[in-house]
Amino acid sequence: MVVQQHNASILRYALNFLGSKEDAKDIVQDVFEKLWLNIDRVEEEKVKNWLYTCTHNAMLNFIKKHSRMNYMHSIELKQDTVTNEFHRYESKEVIERTVSILPPVQKSILLMRDLEGYSYEEIGTMLSLSPSQVKVYLFRARLKIKNQLKTIQAFV
Repeated sequence: MVVQQHNASILRYALNFLGSKEDAKDIVQDVFEKLWLNIDRVEEEKVKNWLYTCTHNAMLNFIKKHSRMNYMHSIELKQDTVTNEFHRYESKEVIERTVSILPPVQKSILLMRDLEGYSYEEIGTMLSLSPSQVKVYLFRARLKIKNQLKTIQAFV
Protein backbone atom coordinates (compact mmCIF):
# COMPACT_ATOMS: atom_id res chain seq x y z
CA MET A 1 0.00 0.00 0.00
CA VAL A 2 2.76 2.46 0.93
CA VAL A 3 4.62 1.68 -2.28
CA GLN A 4 1.51 2.25 -4.41
CA GLN A 5 0.72 5.46 -2.58
CA HIS A 6 4.15 7.09 -2.76
CA ASN A 7 6.09 5.40 -5.57
CA ALA A 8 5.13 7.82 -8.35
CA SER A 9 5.96 11.00 -6.42
CA ILE A 10 9.24 9.63 -5.02
CA LEU A 11 10.28 8.40 -8.49
CA ARG A 12 9.35 11.75 -10.07
CA TYR A 13 11.41 13.57 -7.42
CA ALA A 14 14.44 11.32 -7.98
CA LEU A 15 14.13 11.52 -11.76
CA ASN A 16 13.94 15.32 -11.73
CA PHE A 17 16.89 15.48 -9.36
CA LEU A 18 19.18 12.96 -11.07
CA GLY A 19 18.03 13.26 -14.68
CA SER A 20 18.52 9.54 -15.25
CA LYS A 21 15.56 7.17 -15.24
CA GLU A 22 17.67 4.12 -14.40
CA ASP A 23 19.51 5.83 -11.53
CA ALA A 24 16.24 7.20 -10.18
CA LYS A 25 14.64 3.75 -10.26
CA ASP A 26 17.64 2.27 -8.44
CA ILE A 27 17.47 4.94 -5.74
CA VAL A 28 13.72 4.49 -5.25
CA GLN A 29 14.07 0.73 -5.06
CA ASP A 30 16.80 1.10 -2.42
CA VAL A 31 14.67 3.54 -0.43
CA PHE A 32 11.67 1.21 -0.37
CA GLU A 33 13.95 -1.65 0.63
CA LYS A 34 15.24 0.46 3.54
CA LEU A 35 11.66 1.22 4.50
CA TRP A 36 10.86 -2.48 4.49
CA LEU A 37 13.85 -3.18 6.74
CA ASN A 38 12.95 -0.32 9.10
CA ILE A 39 9.15 -0.54 9.00
CA ASP A 40 8.95 -1.12 12.76
CA ARG A 41 10.81 2.15 13.42
CA VAL A 42 8.87 4.40 11.03
CA GLU A 43 5.61 5.82 12.33
CA GLU A 44 2.76 5.42 9.86
CA GLU A 45 1.93 9.14 9.71
CA LYS A 46 5.59 9.98 9.02
CA VAL A 47 6.20 7.51 6.17
CA LYS A 48 6.03 10.19 3.44
CA ASN A 49 8.53 12.43 5.20
CA TRP A 50 10.79 9.47 5.90
CA LEU A 51 10.70 8.44 2.23
CA TYR A 52 11.59 11.92 0.96
CA THR A 53 14.36 12.32 3.53
CA CYS A 54 15.79 8.91 2.71
CA THR A 55 15.52 9.59 -1.04
CA HIS A 56 17.25 12.95 -0.68
CA ASN A 57 20.08 11.41 1.34
CA ALA A 58 20.42 8.49 -1.07
CA MET A 59 20.72 10.89 -4.01
CA LEU A 60 23.38 12.91 -2.21
CA ASN A 61 25.30 9.71 -1.46
CA PHE A 62 24.91 8.66 -5.09
CA ILE A 63 26.43 11.93 -6.24
CA LYS A 64 29.27 11.63 -3.71
CA LYS A 65 30.06 8.09 -4.88
CA HIS A 66 30.73 9.35 -8.35
CA SER A 67 33.88 11.33 -8.64
CA ARG A 68 33.44 14.93 -7.63
CA MET A 69 35.38 15.88 -10.74
CA ASN A 70 33.02 13.91 -12.96
CA TYR A 71 30.02 15.55 -11.33
CA MET A 72 31.48 19.05 -11.68
CA HIS A 73 32.53 18.27 -15.25
CA SER A 74 29.01 17.16 -16.13
CA ILE A 75 27.62 20.39 -14.64
CA GLU A 76 30.01 22.40 -16.80
CA LEU A 77 28.97 20.39 -19.85
CA LYS A 78 25.31 20.94 -19.02
CA GLN A 79 25.91 24.69 -18.69
CA ASP A 80 27.75 24.77 -22.02
CA THR A 81 25.06 22.67 -23.67
CA VAL A 82 22.31 24.92 -22.35
CA THR A 83 24.14 28.03 -23.51
CA ASN A 84 25.18 26.75 -26.94
CA GLU A 85 21.97 24.92 -27.85
CA PHE A 86 19.30 27.22 -26.43
CA HIS A 87 17.60 27.65 -29.78
CA ARG A 88 17.02 23.88 -30.11
CA TYR A 89 15.02 23.43 -26.91
CA GLU A 90 11.59 24.35 -25.69
CA SER A 91 11.50 26.63 -22.64
CA LYS A 92 10.57 23.72 -20.34
CA GLU A 93 13.66 21.81 -21.39
CA VAL A 94 15.85 24.88 -20.88
CA ILE A 95 14.50 25.31 -17.37
CA GLU A 96 15.06 21.61 -16.62
CA ARG A 97 18.65 21.88 -17.77
CA THR A 98 19.14 25.06 -15.76
CA VAL A 99 17.70 23.42 -12.63
CA SER A 100 20.14 20.55 -13.09
CA ILE A 101 23.11 22.82 -12.29
CA LEU A 102 21.79 23.86 -8.87
CA PRO A 103 23.51 22.61 -5.71
CA PRO A 104 21.76 19.47 -4.37
CA VAL A 105 19.92 21.07 -1.43
CA GLN A 106 18.62 23.97 -3.52
CA LYS A 107 17.58 21.57 -6.26
CA SER A 108 15.72 19.34 -3.79
CA ILE A 109 13.89 22.26 -2.23
CA LEU A 110 12.94 23.72 -5.61
CA LEU A 111 11.62 20.37 -6.83
CA MET A 112 9.71 19.66 -3.62
CA ARG A 113 8.14 23.11 -3.51
CA ASP A 114 7.43 23.86 -7.16
CA LEU A 115 6.82 20.38 -8.60
CA GLU A 116 5.54 18.42 -5.63
CA GLY A 117 3.75 21.31 -3.90
CA TYR A 118 5.05 20.77 -0.37
CA SER A 119 4.93 23.55 2.20
CA TYR A 120 8.05 25.15 3.68
CA GLU A 121 7.37 23.29 6.93
CA GLU A 122 7.03 19.92 5.22
CA ILE A 123 10.22 20.43 3.24
CA GLY A 124 12.02 21.56 6.38
CA THR A 125 10.94 18.41 8.18
CA MET A 126 12.05 16.19 5.30
CA LEU A 127 15.45 17.85 4.94
CA SER A 128 16.07 18.73 8.61
CA LEU A 129 15.94 22.47 7.94
CA SER A 130 13.95 25.28 9.47
CA PRO A 131 11.18 26.81 7.33
CA SER A 132 13.21 30.03 7.11
CA GLN A 133 16.24 28.10 5.81
CA VAL A 134 14.00 26.47 3.22
CA LYS A 135 12.81 29.91 2.09
CA VAL A 136 16.39 31.19 1.81
CA TYR A 137 17.54 28.17 -0.21
CA LEU A 138 14.49 28.44 -2.45
CA PHE A 139 15.11 32.16 -3.02
CA ARG A 140 18.76 31.48 -3.91
CA ALA A 141 17.80 28.64 -6.26
CA ARG A 142 15.28 30.78 -8.09
CA LEU A 143 17.79 33.64 -8.30
CA LYS A 144 20.42 31.32 -9.82
CA ILE A 145 17.91 30.07 -12.37
CA LYS A 146 16.88 33.61 -13.23
CA ASN A 147 20.51 34.70 -13.67
CA GLN A 148 21.34 31.61 -15.75
CA LEU A 149 18.35 32.24 -18.01
CA LYS A 150 19.43 35.87 -18.44
CA THR A 151 22.90 34.65 -19.42
CA ILE A 152 21.42 32.24 -21.94
CA GLN A 153 19.21 34.93 -23.45
CA ALA A 154 22.23 37.15 -23.91
CA PHE A 155 23.69 34.51 -26.26
CA VAL A 156 20.52 34.12 -28.31
